[in-house]
Amino acid sequence: MAAAAMALDYNDMNSNRSLRLQTLVRLRWLAVGGQSLAVIITALWLQFPLPLVSCSVLIASLALLNTFLTIRYPPTHRLTPPAAFALLGLDLAQLTALLFITGGLANPFAPLLCVPVIISSASQPKPHSIVLAGFAVIGVTALAFSPFPLPWYPGTVLLIPRVLTAGIWFAIVSMTAFAAFYTYRVSLEASELSEALTATELVLQREKHLSQLDGLAAAAAHELGTPLATISVVAKEMERELGDDPRFGEDVHLLRSQSERCRDILKRLTTLSSESEEHMRLLPLSSLIEEVMAPHREFGIEIELKEKGDRASEPVGIRNAGILYGLGNLLENAVDYARKKVTVTAEHTAERVKVTIEDDGDGFSPDILMRIGEPYVTKRQKDDSAGGLGLGLFIAKTLLERSGARLRFENGSPGARVSVEWPRALMDTKLAK
Repeated sequence: MAAAAMALDYNDMNSNRSLRLQTLVRLRWLAVGGQSLAVIITALWLQFPLPLVSCSVLIASLALLNTFLTIRYPPTHRLTPPAAFALLGLDLAQLTALLFITGGLANPFAPLLCVPVIISSASQPKPHSIVLAGFAVIGVTALAFSPFPLPWYPGTVLLIPRVLTAGIWFAIVSMTAFAAFYTYRVSLEASELSEALTATELVLQREKHLSQLDGLAAAAAHELGTPLATISVVAKEMERELGDDPRFGEDVHLLRSQSERCRDILKRLTTLSSESEEHMRLLPLSSLIEEVMAPHREFGIEIELKEKGDRASEPVGIRNAGILYGLGNLLENAVDYARKKVTVTAEHTAERVKVTIEDDGDGFSPDILMRIGEPYVTKRQKDDSAGGLGLGLFIAKTLLERSGARLRFENGSPGARVSVEWPRALMDTKLAK
């Protein structure tokens, strides 16, 4: 019991996980088939003495319960944690009883008692799995004291030494604890990764949406231009007729001035879009770096740009929201942990493009450096209470790798250094064509 509880002693992030009834029903039918086949082979083919009636009743009870669940609930029905715990507990009790009357721990199928615990560890909250693991340990202990002999050749009693029985007990309990721990951790990490990737997609959609706002502004200006021109013409006619009228003259002048103001605003929007459309669509490497650096210059940390290579030969790529966000997040982390200065180095050759971000902070601690890029790694140094290297860095790393980049995290002298490198063909529209 203690071993199983220790194996499951991690933060419970599985409260929202649920088990589909159809999955459990199918596993049960597999168990019914396997148990039936084992009993038939033992009793009819090997002709070992076996409590056939008792075994048949136990197997039939599992089959009847499975049939009832199939008829009563739809295939898509999801079990609540208490319901799943009850069904897995019944499976555990049925298997324990079947093994108890067929030799106990001497039965070669005794290790199957860990299966319900493994299923619970993969799909249920931690407290339920711990309790079920406790029941499994109790069941294994009961099997060690089974008075029923293992079905064997007639006239021969197979005696298992107590030392071997104790070893089998310990092996099954250890296997249950290890399997529960392993399944729990794998399931937990898969859940965290799924949530992190979902957050990555949301961030990428948001960045793409922001990139499209300029085009939307141009479209709005174009659509509003015609009705506003009509309003302006009518306002001029009204001003000509009623400009000196003591009651309506002032209102007509206001209408005319405001229509002119709206026209100027739309004109600026249209001009801005036409002038910046190419800039927004295609970005030279230097412009990309400047756009990434601009939002982080007002935080009291010096940001220096070093360019290795001639701007005349620098790559010009299509604007990529994922690259902008990823580099921006890396730079933001560098600014957060720097003492005075962050250095951004951009270099390009005929084969590759590389951006390096360095800060003069304390650098990455060894344990964090080993896990950088995993979801929910939240601290750069053990004694640092600040966040910033958790889900955001995972999202940045994922987006940059999607663009074809390779990332390298290391400690410099002093501070941390992050290198992002692409094949030039992925960052230059001329080579991409």
